Amino acid sequence: MHAKTGAMANAYTSFEKTCYLFSCTENFKESLEILLDLIQSPYFTPETVAKEQGIISQEIKMYDDSADWRVMMNLYQAMYHNNPINRDIAGDVESIAKITPEILYECYHAYYNLHNMVLSIAGNVSPYDVLEIADRKLKDSPPVETRSIFPDEPYEVKEKYVEQKLPVAVPTFYLGFKEKASDEMPTLKELVCTDILLEAFAGDGSELYREMLDQKLINSTFGADYLAGRGYRAVMFEGETHSPSEAANAICAGVRKLKEKGISREDFEIARRSLYGRLISGLDSLSSTANQLIDLEFVGKTLFDQVEVIANITFEDVCERLKDQLDPENISLSVIRGIDD
Repeated sequence: MHAKTGAMANAYTSFEKTCYLFSCTENFKESLEILLDLIQSPYFTPETVAKEQGIISQEIKMYDDSADWRVMMNLYQAMYHNNPINRDIAGDVESIAKITPEILYECYHAYYNLHNMVLSIAGNVSPYDVLEIADRKLKDSPPVETRSIFPDEPYEVKEKYVEQKLPVAVPTFYLGFKEKASDEMPTLKELVCTDILLEAFAGDGSELYREMLDQKLINSTFGADYLAGRGYRAVMFEGETHSPSEAANAICAGVRKLKEKGISREDFEIARRSLYGRLISGLDSLSSTANQLIDLEFVGKTLFDQVEVIANITFEDVCERLKDQLDPENISLSVIRGIDD
C-alpha cells in the first residue's frame, strides 16, 4: 500500500481486538479499496506461515527484554489465576510453532466476518465515497455466531508480589487493585466514573501525587490507568522509583484515606472538567479519534455519547463507583529491578 498510494499502513492486536489501519494525505479512495481487499483475501501457505513464525518468535523474545512490557505482563500474571489476560498477546514460542494454515483459516472465517467488524474513518473525506467503496468492495456474508468462554476467576489475586531483574537504570513498578468482573464489558458510565476518580485521586494536581513527588517516591512517569474487559478489571498505578515497596505503601495509604473520607466536590469538578477538556482537545488527533470510534462502537456507544456522559456525570455517581474499586487488601505489586540491585 505504501509504495502504490503513498499511504502509511500498519496493524496491531490488543487483548480485545485486531486493527488494520492506514493514514494518508492523498489517494484515500485507492488506499481504502486496498485495505478492504486485504481483509477479505486471506492467503496462508505452509511457507508463509513458517516465515511469520520466525518473525513473531523474534518479536516475542524482543518483548521479553522490554522492562515496560515485562513489568505489566508480570502484574497480570500475578493478579489473575485463569483469565486469558495473564497470557502474552503474541503467545509464546511453543504455541506459535503449533500454528498451521488450517488453524488460521478457521480463525479467519470465525472472526473476520463483516458482522464482527467496524470500519472507522476520521478526516476530510466524503461519507458517500466511503459507502460507495464499501458497498462495492465488501462481500456479503451470513452471520457467524461465536462464543467466548471465560474460566471462573477468583476475586483474590494470585500473587501479592513478583519481581524480575533486567538491565534498567531505575526500577519500575506496577501496582494493581483487582476487582470483581463479569463476562460483560464495563459500561461507558463506569469507565467515565473511574477516569474521574483516578484523576482526582492520583492526577498530577492531586494531593497524593504532590506528596509522593516531595518524598522522591515517584517522578514524572507516574500515572494511573484502568484495565477492563471481559472477565477482568483492575486499577493500576505505574512509574519509576528507587523504592517500589515504599511507593506502593504510600498509594495504599492514600487509598485507605480516600475510602474513609471520599473525594471532595471541588476535586470531582476539577477532574471532570479536566477529562472533558482532554476529550475535546483529543478530537484534533485523527488517529486517536478513529481508535475511539472503534472502542465505543464495540460497547454500543458513540463519541457523542461519551461527551454527554462526561458532561452529565454527578458527584454521587463517582462516590458510588468508589465503593466497588480500590480494595487495598486485594493488590499485586510487580517490580523490575536492575541486574546489580
